[in-house]
Amino acid sequence: MIPEILLSSGQRMPLIGMGTACNPIPPNLTSTLVQAIELGYRHIDTASIYNTEDRSDIFVTSKLWCSNADHDLVLPALKETLQKLGLDYVDLYLVHWPLRLKEGNRSLPKEEDFLPFDMRGTWKAMEECCKLGFKLSQLLTYVTIPPVVNQVEMSVAWQQRKLMQFCNEKGIHVSAWSPLAAYGTQWGSTLVMENPILKDIAMAKRKTIAQMGISTRSKSNCEELQQREMKENLQIFDWELTQEELDQISQIPQKKNFSGEIFVSPNGPYKSLEELWDEEF
Repeated sequence: MIPEILLSSGQRMPLIGMGTACNPIPPNLTSTLVQAIELGYRHIDTASIYNTEDRSDIFVTSKLWCSNADHDLVLPALKETLQKLGLDYVDLYLVHWPLRLKEGNRSLPKEEDFLPFDMRGTWKAMEECCKLGFKLSQLLTYVTIPPVVNQVEMSVAWQQRKLMQFCNEKGIHVSAWSPLAAYGTQWGSTLVMENPILKDIAMAKRKTIAQMGISTRSKSNCEELQQREMKENLQIFDWELTQEELDQISQIPQKKNFSGEIFVSPNGPYKSLEELWDEEF
């Protein structure tokens, strides 16, 4: 059984989830998810932009896309998500990116696609749905229902210690996407899967590099996985890394895999990568 984390909302969330951000969408995605559930996965991560939304002990996550990041558009977007999923509710609803694009935009944004983003109004609408680091710090000054999960890029090659400390202090659980640096995808890299330090530790412990990468975080990557690999990714809770091994991993050079440059624009809320990532990239 996959261990769970108790969120500040009182919900329990499985520590490992199965992501669905595949491009292009593989024809066997449905059967892959069925296999994942059969193997023990109980957290399925979807999003409107992934086009993968087409349930009592399954934890389902979805996300509000940027073109719906407006007070009056949040509830209709959530209703559409639920309709596509064929569900009455989702367990976790995330703001995909803290910015707003023109309505209907589902591709790489151009400068003219960016609109003013009202974080306060958008979150107010998220709170209304719930009742029927710097950006987090800013958000926490006026919310009634604080965020319980912050899903960010995180891996041994991008450990985000400063953000982790902030979220821990605020009682916000950090969920990692691409803990294997999206290896094998068009936007991924070899920063994790070909890391010599991980290779040496994995060989010594008779584990796969993927198990090593995921064991330091708690959310599986979103590439298309074979059944054997999905099973291996769950087998990370019956062994531990030594302090010496953790110290070695902490020395891995840090590099962000996804820059987010497509969301930087003179017309958007973030004029530079420093603004987008709160000077941490």
